[in-house]
Amino acid sequence: MKRTLTITLLLVALQISAQEIASLNVSAGDVGRLDCPVCVNLDQINHNEDSGSLLLFEVVGNKQVPVPCQLETGHSTRLWFILAGETAKGESRRFVLLRQEGNPASTPVRLHKKHQSLNLSYQDHPVLDYQFETMYPPEGVPVLFKRSGFIHPLWSPDGQVLSRIQAPDHYHHYGIWGPWTKTHINGREVDFWNLMKGEGTVRFSGFLSEIEGPVYSGFKALQEHIDFGGRGEDRVAMNEVLDVRAWNVGKGDAWLIDYTTTLNTPLDSGIMLDAYRYGGGIGYRATGDWHKDNCTVLTSEGKDRLTADGSKAKWCIVEGASVSEKGRSGILFMGHTSNRDFPEPMRVWPVDQNRGRGDMYFEFCPIRHKDWKLDEGRDYTLKYRLLVFDGNVSAEEAEMYWQGFANPPRVEILGPDK
Repeated sequence: MKRTLTITLLLVALQISAQEIASLNVSAGDVGRLDCPVCVNLDQINHNEDSGSLLLFEVVGNKQVPVPCQLETGHSTRLWFILAGETAKGESRRFVLLRQEGNPASTPVRLHKKHQSLNLSYQDHPVLDYQFETMYPPEGVPVLFKRSGFIHPLWSPDGQVLSRIQAPDHYHHYGIWGPWTKTHINGREVDFWNLMKGEGTVRFSGFLSEIEGPVYSGFKALQEHIDFGGRGEDRVAMNEVLDVRAWNVGKGDAWLIDYTTTLNTPLDSGIMLDAYRYGGGIGYRATGDWHKDNCTVLTSEGKDRLTADGSKAKWCIVEGASVSEKGRSGILFMGHTSNRDFPEPMRVWPVDQNRGRGDMYFEFCPIRHKDWKLDEGRDYTLKYRLLVFDGNVSAEEAEMYWQGFANPPRVEILGPDK
């Protein structure tokens, strides 16, 4: 009781000494929300004062409950926070933004560089590794299968490894990555995924940023898509900025991860990404423990493992048996409305894949049905969000998470004392 009273008095003292900057009203709109990242543009608010840091509170009844918040600066300045828990359709929630002296909020999601990879973890539980050093294939396998710039392992909250690399049936599969396959440069085919062809590869070039904060932590990496077949030395055909961030949804029983890829070609002729059943913004080779008898698929359009391939969807749940306490683990893959050919076509391996075992491969494939020409001097961005979970996610929950990604709540800045 004494500890609770002390914390309450400290919060009251902090708020008395703080300066209110704005009052925010967040409206769910005509859909429900679950653990939804929300941002508000602060360009019209003086947030650059030297004294004090920003602090956010949610107004609940006659109380003000602290909410972690984080500034993202650049061409525009945005304040991020999590609209925690479930927010019902039509509901509004009010927040106040203050400036005050004080220590920065804690950072639950941390970055840690290991020998070959950058690890993201949540309160000492591993979330994912990004492989920035070159990964070589097993001994006796052609060295052409080496590459860098991919995510593996991806763990579930209960510690289950959900990704796989260098499977003996496909040594060129690398966890979670961008598998651009059939492309053409000046009429010449270049395959950046089927590495055994020796036509191209993808290489990590460097980290552009590494960020830790109370709301999200992550990194931006430059990846080079290398063309081996041009005249003279190997050349960069596409520069890719991969932006990965893990959100602090504050529960530890699900990971929420954004995977944003931006492509830019330095070639004056551009590059053609040919229509093909493989080739996309995000590909996923699942754990070898999953097969046709214990792994399922459900899309936003109601398609299953037998019918999803080649269809289009806003989101897709891929899940299977695990030794987690809940007995199942999986990933909800979400595509954004701004993505090319949205709702995006998918590649889902048929159940007779790999001599009838039915291993799992999933991909959002924006070039499945039509070519995509990338011109010099332009950026092309694809946005994805992943919910990594143990147990089960219903179609209704998946839709709420997707709405939070593609159709975020409306934030109204009311100004101080509103």
